Amino acid sequence: MTLQECYAALGGDYNEVLGRLYSEALVQKFVGKFLADQSFQLLSDSLNAGAYEDAFRAAHTLKGVTQNLSFTKLYQSSHQITEALRTKDYDLASRLLPEVAEDYARTAAAIQTFQGNS
Repeated sequence: MTLQECYAALGGDYNEVLGRLYSEALVQKFVGKFLADQSFQLLSDSLNAGAYEDAFRAAHTLKGVTQNLSFTKLYQSSHQITEALRTKDYDLASRLLPEVAEDYARTAAAIQTFQGNS
């Protein structure tokens, strides 16, 4: 799997991130670091525990990272949950969490497959 194929598999925009970071080596470096980021786990744990401020910070961080890496699908769902938490609509945030989890799993699986082929 190429990096471009990885982006297609995770629902991202390879050309956009390449335009932002200017080199495939740099994109690959940051994509490789994504799995070590704990924002999604913190979001999930905090939301389930009712720690809404922590959940908001985690969602906001996840949104920013995914936007910078052009992980479009995960960015969109993390943006939605961030806004739900920002407006204190905790019921909506809880309903959105499964979509974020699905998008995160898809993203992580694509990256793991890419790393296994590198």
